[in-house]
Amino acid sequence: MARNLVIRSSSIFRNAIQNRVRPFCIYPHSHSHSLSSSPHSSIPFFFTAAASTFSPPLHHRRSFSSAPPSTDIVLVNSDDEYQNILNKVQDNSLSAVFYFTAAWCGPCRFISPIVGDISKKYPHVTTYKIDIDQEAIQGTLGQLQITSVPTLHIFQNGKKADEVIGADVTRLNYITEKLFKKD
Repeated sequence: MARNLVIRSSSIFRNAIQNRVRPFCIYPHSHSHSLSSSPHSSIPFFFTAAASTFSPPLHHRRSFSSAPPSTDIVLVNSDDEYQNILNKVQDNSLSAVFYFTAAWCGPCRFISPIVGDISKKYPHVTTYKIDIDQEAIQGTLGQLQITSVPTLHIFQNGKKADEVIGADVTRLNYITEKLFKKD
């Protein structure tokens, strides 16, 4: 049964890509969902805009190893660090991309190389990567109401100019081209 679930989940993701629907993973704000009786609770689920909004709670998620982070991307590890960076971006009217992600999220792994390419293409724009599973960043996630990953907050001249929720590569490329291309 678990194998069928994994196959079904990957089929949903593959179909979403083929049909140009934005896949994303839901991030619950609380641990109120109880899956302790479910044999499939550690399997991450992928959703499209038309799918259910269910996701296993944090303590049931399986962590996957990922490639080492790009040196062009700055890792943010705590609420204080995020707030300091945000203040710097706003006070100095900087352009930045805040990339909220999780190691267990398939759509996040799908869009991660594109985010890396964007950080290289626009060296004057700093990309900040925030892993939503870090305990030290939970206050920021609640304050920003991050409910799905991947989520990207795009700042231009110190102000939030746009947001991309889900693995919408076309939209992400369009927005960054429009905002960051130097003439």
